[in-house]
Formats: sequence, structure tokens, C-alpha cells
Amino acid sequence: MAEFHLTTPLTDADTTQLTAGDVVFITGTIYTARDAAHKRLMDLIDSGVQLPFPLEGSIIYYVGPSPAPPGRPIGAAGPTTSYRMDSYAPRLHALGQKASIGKGKRSDEVKAALRENMAVYFGATGGAGALLSKCITAARVIAFDDLGPEAIRELTVENFPVLVINDTKGGELYAKPDLAAVGLD
Repeated sequence: MAEFHLTTPLTDADTTQLTAGDVVFITGTIYTARDAAHKRLMDLIDSGVQLPFPLEGSIIYYVGPSPAPPGRPIGAAGPTTSYRMDSYAPRLHALGQKASIGKGKRSDEVKAALRENMAVYFGATGGAGALLSKCITAARVIAFDDLGPEAIRELTVENFPVLVINDTKGGELYAKPDLAAVGLD
């Protein structure tokens, strides 16, 4: 396992150097979207309407943050279960999305899309939303404000910590045999 510091937007050169199990610290802009927002993104794509953010090189974080406490840009911002976005992810990756952040395993279709589009799936630590929010220096709603916590937000992050779960070569952290010994299987 290696450690990388990446700045958004991501490129093929960024993602193809990563291997399942690598530690990555992300700096730059990432976007939030959960189930309802993904459905609306698909509707915009199908209608030929411009998306609220550029997909090329983007990272989508599957999160519904809590309200921001005084003096902070965002509340707790822990990952949600990723499989709920699996029906949308392959199409978004084909359109240029380079990574997603969430928790849990991905479908075979998503894994194939990652390989085909030189994209990766990152895992963030579930239950650590308050700590993860300390890496978010700015947050603003950019679309679907009516969805509340599930609205699409543009986040500015600094050294946001993630693990590579699925890489561009078909590697999967959850499939590594040594994980059973530490309870991560």
C-alpha cells in the first residue's frame, strides 16, 4: 500500500497509478450526491440539460451532511452506503466522472465501468463524519436545494482521507485475503 496526495479534477494519470488499499488524501473540489440527486442528474442528462457541475475528472461523495454548526461550513459528513447509486454510476463514469466516495461494496457493473473508464471507488470511514468534516473548508448547495441534506453540494476539501477500494485494474480491497484477519471482509 502506498500513500498519494491528489488534487481535483482527477486525470487518467492520477487514477491509473492507484492500487486497491492505497491511502489517498484529496484536495480541491468534490461534489455530493445521493440517490434522489442521482436520479435527477440522469433526468438532466436524458433531457440534454447541462449538469450543475462538470463531470469530467469529478469526484462524487455519497453523503447527506448534517446542518453546519456555528462557525463551520458543514456538519458531520460521513459516507452513505454506495450500492444505492450503483444503477447510475456506470453511466456517470462513461461521461467522465473519475471517482466516487462512499462505503460498502459495489456491483459487478460498477467495477466493470471503473475498469473501462479508468476510474476508482474510494472508501471513507463510516461513523467518522464529524472528523471527516474537519477536512471540508467550504460547502455550498449548487443544485436541488429542495432535497435538503441530499441536495448537491460543492465541497472544498483539504487532505480528505480515503482508501482505494476498487482500482482501474479490477483490484478490490475487500477481496484481499488478509482483510479477514483484521475484520474488514
